[in-house]
Amino acid sequence: MTTVRGFFHPKTATGASSLIPPPPWHYSGDLLTVEYRTDPARVRELLPEPLEPAEEDPGAVALVWADWQSCSGSGRELLDPVRSQYKEAFAVVRCSYGGRTYSRCVHIWVDKDFAVARGLHQGYPKKLGSLHQTRPHPFGPAPRIEAGARFGATLAASDRRLAQAVVTLREPSPTNGFVNGHPMAHHRWLPSIEKGGGLALDELVESGAASFEGGQPWVGDADLELFEAPGEELSRLEVREPIGAYYRQVGVVWDGGRLLESHTSGAA
Repeated sequence: MTTVRGFFHPKTATGASSLIPPPPWHYSGDLLTVEYRTDPARVRELLPEPLEPAEEDPGAVALVWADWQSCSGSGRELLDPVRSQYKEAFAVVRCSYGGRTYSRCVHIWVDKDFAVARGLHQGYPKKLGSLHQTRPHPFGPAPRIEAGARFGATLAASDRRLAQAVVTLREPSPTNGFVNGHPMAHHRWLPSIEKGGGLALDELVESGAASFEGGQPWVGDADLELFEAPGEELSRLEVREPIGAYYRQVGVVWDGGRLLESHTSGAA
């Protein structure tokens, strides 16, 4: 009998072709976060049962740009940068489950296939996009991490721009915002291969960082614009009131999650 290996497709005799390795996954990145308030009804429509809106500030949204380097436990990918470097932008809201407040990613775009595959495993609704953000640097014209520094960020998908922001730092901050500051509550869904067969995988899961370290957060102000585009709905989370903007460098380890509910056929 032939044995095939690999954490994810494609599975082969050696497993070396797998699109992603098994966790833990390690991340180092620069985050630009823009928080604002939208119509709470637009957040509510993105929360499937049994999730409910957060009790406090239910219309709060965080739009986050991230410039990542990531790797498996061996760290080999860092020396082959095309397999470690990627960018993403994602919209986060807050919700309630079992009397606890969670963060939930409702839209997300990445620019590498391995990042899409990780999202399928974790319950992030990842799509391919084109993401760019200003990188800080201590020399030349690039911004330093200091008061008055300005950072741009753009998001596009299918040749259409979906969002753009300019963040101006003001001062050090005790936090990096509050919307994306909770464990994530995500759904892992997979339709049945049989027509009309419903969901072959239907799980509500909790996940978060197995470990975290971060630099000094900075708070500032942002000019944020969202744009309509065919096949995209980010603009439904329209900006009604700015809250703030943040910059922080972080290091994160992800090493699995916890099953909250399962409605998969045959599940316990």
